[in-house]
Amino acid sequence: MRTLLLALAILACAAWAANLKLYMKDGSYHIVREYQVQPDRVHFYSVERSGWEDVPLDLVDLKRTESEAAERQAKLEEDTKVMAQEEKAERDLEKEKTRIPQDPGAYWLLGNEVQVMKLAESTVHTNKGRAILKKLSPIPVITGKATLEIGGAHSLNVFANPEQEFYLQLSEQERFGIAKLTTKGAVRIVENVTTLPVVNEIVEEPTLVEILKKEVDGGLYKIWPKEKLEPGEYAVVEYTENKLNIQVWDFAIKAK
Repeated sequence: MRTLLLALAILACAAWAANLKLYMKDGSYHIVREYQVQPDRVHFYSVERSGWEDVPLDLVDLKRTESEAAERQAKLEEDTKVMAQEEKAERDLEKEKTRIPQDPGAYWLLGNEVQVMKLAESTVHTNKGRAILKKLSPIPVITGKATLEIGGAHSLNVFANPEQEFYLQLSEQERFGIAKLTTKGAVRIVENVTTLPVVNEIVEEPTLVEILKKEVDGGLYKIWPKEKLEPGEYAVVEYTENKLNIQVWDFAIKAK
C-alpha cells in the first residue's frame, strides 16, 4: 500500500511540474504544457484553451519563466528523492522485522545472519551466600546490601565495534538498556541491590549507559550506545525497576 501511495504521489508531482507558467513582461502569464522559443515569437501549448498559440518574443519574460521552471524541477527531483528514501527505509524496516525471531531475547546481526545471545544465569550475593535469580521464581530473601552477579570474569561474546547494535524482543513491556559491569574476581557485578528496612523495599542500582533506540515492531527494539563504549564488560538488560527480575545478556568490548 505504501509503495502504491508513493507511486501516486510521484505521478501527482510530475503532473504538477508538467504545467508551466509562461510569464509576460507585464506580469501576466499563460499556463502552458510546453513552449518553443522561435526567432521572433514563442510557440506554446495553452492548457486553458487546449491548443497551440503564438506570442511575440519581446512580450515574454523568458528569464522569469525559465527560473521558475528550474526551481519547480529541482523541487520535484528533491521530493522524489525523499520519497524514494522513505520507501527504502520502509523496506529495510520490514526486512528487520522478518529477520529477528519472535521469541523473547537479545540478538545481534553478523552480516545477514541472526546471532542469538545466551541469557546469563544471575546470582544474588548477600553476606549469607548466593542464590540463583530466576524470572519465574520467588525473589530471594535479601537483607541489607547485596550484589547481582553473573559468573566468569569475562564474557564470551566479544565485539570489536564500540557502537555494536542489538535487537531486543521483549517478553513483556519492561525497561531495558545496556549496563556497564564490574569484574570482581571470578564474577561480574551487574548491579548493587539494597533492601530498605521497615518498608522492605528493594532498590536496584545498575550502571546504565546512554542508549539510542528504535522500535522496529511492537515489543521489538533495536538499541545501540549513544557514545562509543570503552573497552570492558557490559550487558543488555531487561527489568522491572526495583522488582529484582532482571534478565542479563552479557558481552564485552575488546581493546584495539
